[in-house]
Amino acid sequence: MTIRNDIRFLLNGDPVSLADVAASQTLLDFLRLNRRLTGTKEGCAEGDCGACTVLVGRLSEGQLRYEAVNACIRFLATLDGCHVVTIEHLRGPDGGLHPVQQAMVDFHGSQCGFCTPGFVMALYALWMETPEPTPTQVETAIQGNLCRCTGYEPIIRAAVAVSRYGTPTADLLAQERRRITEALQDLRDGTRVVTGPEDNRAILPADVGDFAAVYAENPKATIVAGATDVGLWVTKFLKPISPAIFIGHLEGLKGIEFTDTDVRIGAGVSYSEFGPVVDAHFPHLAEYWSRIAGWQVRNAGTIGGNIANGSPIGDTPPVLISMGAEVTLRHGQNRRTLPLEAFFIDYGKQDRTPGEFVESITIPLPAPGTRHAAYKISKRRDEDISSVAAGFAVTVETGTITAARLAFGGMAATPRRAARTEEALIGQPFTEASFKQAARRIAEDFTPLTDWRASAEYRSTAAANLLIRFCHEQTTTEAVRLAVA
Repeated sequence: MTIRNDIRFLLNGDPVSLADVAASQTLLDFLRLNRRLTGTKEGCAEGDCGACTVLVGRLSEGQLRYEAVNACIRFLATLDGCHVVTIEHLRGPDGGLHPVQQAMVDFHGSQCGFCTPGFVMALYALWMETPEPTPTQVETAIQGNLCRCTGYEPIIRAAVAVSRYGTPTADLLAQERRRITEALQDLRDGTRVVTGPEDNRAILPADVGDFAAVYAENPKATIVAGATDVGLWVTKFLKPISPAIFIGHLEGLKGIEFTDTDVRIGAGVSYSEFGPVVDAHFPHLAEYWSRIAGWQVRNAGTIGGNIANGSPIGDTPPVLISMGAEVTLRHGQNRRTLPLEAFFIDYGKQDRTPGEFVESITIPLPAPGTRHAAYKISKRRDEDISSVAAGFAVTVETGTITAARLAFGGMAATPRRAARTEEALIGQPFTEASFKQAARRIAEDFTPLTDWRASAEYRSTAAANLLIRFCHEQTTTEAVRLAVA
């Protein structure tokens, strides 16, 4: 196996080659401290405020795609083969302000200015993807950006108006696309990268097979995909992560394959990459999906990482468990598949042996007669961690409930099904009375904890009420369907 010891990427218009890149070194620190590109700000150092937003371009199936990401929790080693764009690179066709910047000026979208570069970069990514966005699309794009001065209305008005000032086809990144694509292709050499000092080692496997081999040899290594959790281990808890195996670049973990009955996704598929599949095949998840963190985190965070993390308040496990998802684990060349609900054993403990990793997730497509829903309760509507998350799948035949899968997060030490509540529903008519009766069994299924996100009483009450809400929504939907028919 050929091994390379430097990280190679493009920064704005310049090639960069760095040896001895420590696993824990962040992109934000490199930009500000090493390159004095101080337009990228540090606000929270946890991917929550968006002041550090930059664009990262990468090749996917030969196509160059730019995404808004948080530089504060993006590790420098992950940028091998990428194009990093900071606020300093923006300019208009005449060398003046970029259209996004000019719109922000004209619509009074900035006051103290600290958050402004992050907003500009997020809106820049949106404009290139959606030149004529609706206010709702703008609001979704800036979920991961916080402003304490202007409120958001001037920023939203500016974002809607950007195309009055220019078009994406005339933008610098559009003009440079072919050159950047060729440069990134030249950086792809198919080698394993090992860099950084012995006590802060970063490893980038050449492919999935190489990853399996490296992890089998280093079972205590930290696996880093999107770093939306691991980034905080470093920036907030000063936790060592060496050796760290970075896998976000592995195309072999980003596959999405369909059969007649299910969809199989690689563990490295990000929330944003799975978004179109949600819209097309799992519409009950659409609103829920848009409430997972903010846009920058959805661009980086992976579904496999959210599962492997094992958090009892992870957003994806409850809804995937309710749909009967399975997870495939790999150790070297050996694989095994188990129901996702069986993967979670206890708090911080999963059914995963040393050197074994989550390779893929298989999700059944919705079956006729089964009604699905997903709910998230949090203090903030957007970009917040769940107090309670729930996924429901209830099968109804001639008005009678014949099967039920009710899964909750935030109610126990692991994401878990409500077995007694399910039992109370099966065989009952699909009526409010049935759901109210079943909701009383929530207290038998769970003994939640009280923490700063919610009290135990609140969690139990909310979980029970979500069941009744599900009944009301499904009854209304069915009534509308019958009226239209």
